[in-house]
Formats: sequence, C-alpha cells, structure tokens
Amino acid sequence: MKYFDMPTSQSHSDAVILANGEFPKHAIPLSLLNNNSYLICCDGAIDKLMHNTNIRPQAIVGDCDSISIKNKELFADILHPNPDQEINDLTKSVEYSLQQGFRRLIILGATGQREDHTLGNISLLLEYMDKSDVEIITDYGVFVAIDEDTQFASYSGQQVSIFSITKDEITTHNLKYPVQNRIFTNWWQGTLNESMDNQFTIETTGKVIIYRAF
Repeated sequence: MKYFDMPTSQSHSDAVILANGEFPKHAIPLSLLNNNSYLICCDGAIDKLMHNTNIRPQAIVGDCDSISIKNKELFADILHPNPDQEINDLTKSVEYSLQQGFRRLIILGATGQREDHTLGNISLLLEYMDKSDVEIITDYGVFVAIDEDTQFASYSGQQVSIFSITKDEITTHNLKYPVQNRIFTNWWQGTLNESMDNQFTIETTGKVIIYRAF
C-alpha cells in the first residue's frame, strides 16, 4: 500500500518547483524553499523569489513571457526557454525535472491569485503520479494524487477533502464521515471530512486528489 507522510520543514525531495502563484508565507513551505537541494522556478516566479529572498535557483523554465528583462539578463545562464503554448510553465518545469532524473518533487506557489491557474495546477498532479512522487504544498496544507489504496499520515481533527476525478468506488477508514464503496459524481461531495487518528486510508482504483490541511 502506498503511503504519504505529512510534510514538515525537513521533508526531502529531489527538487522543489516554485510556481508563479501566491508566494509562500507558512513556515513549512518557506523552509522547503530555503533548504532545497535543487530549485526550479517557473519564469514568472523568479521575480517574486528575488523580491522575497536571496535564493538563487538552479534553473528557470517557461516561455519567458512573465520574467522581467533585468532577471532575464541576470539569469541567462540558467534560463531554459520553452515556447510551447499548449502547456503551461508549471508543466514545463515538471517535464524539465523528469528530464534531469528527479522523481521526488515538491511544488510551491501553485495556488492563489487566479483561480483558473490554481485548478489547472492542482489537476497537473494527475498527469505525473505514475512518473513521480509529486506534492503541492501551500500555506494551508498539501495536495497529492492517487489511483490505488493509500495510507496517509494525519492527526486527530485534521481536515481532509477527497476530490474524485473518475467515477470509481471509494472507501475510507479512520475518517469522521465514513465512505463505503461510494462513487462521487461531483467534486464537492468528498470535501470537508475529518481524520479520527494519526493516519487514515483511502481505498480506490480511480484517480483521486487528496487534500490534508496543516
């Protein structure tokens, strides 16, 4: 059975990707940003990174339509332009990560600001769950995608939401509002549940996104 721990300031990853959403403020994503082993910025995110920190990334990936002229010149040696307009900059950054052989990825800055970008970025988890272990960590919690029985580290009272993308049965264990062989027909139907212990389990063969609040 697959297992996901709760992210902490010491969580390990092969690479951290900073997207161009709301810049992190919570202690956990900020610590992961400051103590990463390899940082990839979506091109627009480099301006926010420079404004808020003194961190230098190892790579900047995107179509280069959002980066300032100053930073485009300053970071020319680590800029990896990709003009493809069929995919967004976060997708390009994940693809770049996989090309470098990175498999354990943490994405920061993927939510906030434009809601359509937020939804698109979260759904990206489904595209890469078979190729990598990838998590989106926000100021409020963590998103992961699953398609098999999975156990999650938790704590009593933790807020948990289940977003079923495919119409496949879901069963839960150790959640306040039990789900037994249920097929959700809309995203809201699995939201606002609550963990009853230091772990809970989701049984499914469908594509599901799980959110756990800090």
